[in-house]
Amino acid sequence: MIKYKLICKDCSMVFDSWFASSKEFEKIRKNKYLNCAVCNSLNIDKTLMAPTIINKKNNLKLEDNNKDKEIRNKLKEYKKFIKNNLEYVGKNFAYEARTIHYNNKKSKKGIYGKASLKEIKELKEEGIQTETIPWINDKEN
Repeated sequence: MIKYKLICKDCSMVFDSWFASSKEFEKIRKNKYLNCAVCNSLNIDKTLMAPTIINKKNNLKLEDNNKDKEIRNKLKEYKKFIKNNLEYVGKNFAYEARTIHYNNKKSKKGIYGKASLKEIKELKEEGIQTETIPWINDKEN
């Protein structure tokens, strides 16, 4: 496994991601499976990063572990809010989003569901606002 610090060339968002190998990173980027979580751009590249040095006495950095827990907890809060306040439309997300947008359909609730990167890109090109949120399984620590 290899960890890269990545940057979105469009919105300058910097984030970390793990890959099976450097070849796997290049393959994923070439096939346009790697996108920015903020602006959904596919214009992602590696940036400079410092190596991680592990001390034999303490092979886990406590502050990094706490930060990971904070992020996971915040994502779980978002997930709970979304489930309680939006309507789940499953794999029909792109269709339902277009229906609401083009038919000026008034909905009591917003929607959430699943869509491919291609579908999300097409929706944005049509002027339909969408957001991509990482989804953490309830069973994950």
